[in-house]
Amino acid sequence: MSRSEYLMAGVSGVRGIVGPGMNPEIAVRYAAAFASDVRGESRVVVGRDTRPSGPALASAVFSALQFRNCEAVDLGIASTPTVEIMVGELGAAGGIIITASHNGIEWNALKFLDARGEFLSAADMDDLTERARGEAVFPRGRPVGVLTTNDTGDAVHIRRILELERIDRERIASRRFRAVVDCVNGAGSRIMPALLRGLGVSVVELFTDVRAPFPHEPEPRPASLGELSRTVAREKADIGFACDPDADRLVLVDGSGTVLSEELTLAVAADFILSKEKGPLVANLSSSRIVDDLGAKHGVPVHRSKVGEANVVDLMKETRAAIGGEGNGGVIYPLLHYGRDAMLGAALALQALAEEGVSLAEKVASFPRYFIVKEKFAFDGDFGRVEKAAQKRFAGDVCAADGIRIDMPEGWVHLRRSNTEPVVRVIAEARLVEDAERIAKEAGSLLL
Repeated sequence: MSRSEYLMAGVSGVRGIVGPGMNPEIAVRYAAAFASDVRGESRVVVGRDTRPSGPALASAVFSALQFRNCEAVDLGIASTPTVEIMVGELGAAGGIIITASHNGIEWNALKFLDARGEFLSAADMDDLTERARGEAVFPRGRPVGVLTTNDTGDAVHIRRILELERIDRERIASRRFRAVVDCVNGAGSRIMPALLRGLGVSVVELFTDVRAPFPHEPEPRPASLGELSRTVAREKADIGFACDPDADRLVLVDGSGTVLSEELTLAVAADFILSKEKGPLVANLSSSRIVDDLGAKHGVPVHRSKVGEANVVDLMKETRAAIGGEGNGGVIYPLLHYGRDAMLGAALALQALAEEGVSLAEKVASFPRYFIVKEKFAFDGDFGRVEKAAQKRFAGDVCAADGIRIDMPEGWVHLRRSNTEPVVRVIAEARLVEDAERIAKEAGSLLL
């Protein structure tokens, strides 16, 4: 395996296999290069998820920041959206999040935030990576910055959500919701239950032990959430919430224990917000057609970005979107912050159900029904050849902004190189399950 297969750098930060890819040397190089972008004596906020490699990588990051004369603020275990919010709260020059998000425990990563608490653009990440390829540079005689700790992140984040105009705690509490939470023993394990209790929800904690990551596959998809499904049914809960290790993605489970497609998280939140606020809706090219249906329902334009939170945020700002996100369970609401946020998604879902007086199953039954298939393939060949072959195989409208997406009357397919794994992702959706499966199979065959 080559070095490039162990380490990936792009719009989602720099991530790699712990040891040969992600290690203290890499962490120091990137943190030092990042610190060179901010003025001396600047404050940089750092948080991490619960991976065993996190504390060691955090130590390397803290050292690099301090030797660049930055104040390093240690938030400890903190969700990605919490770190984003705390950059602004503390007036920091930027932030670093130590998490590989949905990747397995053998991975870790550094994600970088600017002074607005938003991910660096693709161009800025390219520049950072170029500088990080050399040796870390520490100027002679420069004072060493301090390391401080701050444990207020969860409280600040929860307060910001509760203060949103669209969130009515009393109305949610009046429904006496009972919820089961599966935070995969990750960074959401403390803040998610605390937020729900702050909303008057009775909470059953399933996987919320930060000392024991990850009890199942960390990506919150239906195949990995069997225990949550069974617990919701057994506890006679109204709803279940599952998030990924850094708690920026959310999956919903209805009262029968049915794990919903992650595509429906954004749909529930967007349908609610757009019923109150008329503005554009932004989603990435890999997200369900349900967002187009919601745009038509509420009479607002829908815009599609390249995959990646930074890309979605850029387009949301450009179009002044009311809400946006990604079909992987990521919800972005500008009036809170420009970042995917599982806790926000949970609060908006509860508010929607409380106001409409319906169950989650009844809510999603009101949406058009689609079937989506998501596959990934190891591939190191000529992807340009694959794109040309896809255009020959499928007849439809072609978008080549991010890999290739082809929209057909019966459905659509999107093939693209992943930002977070050394794979090509194939996503297909259709009204009929057999069409979705057929399209995905045909597209996948182009990579074999």
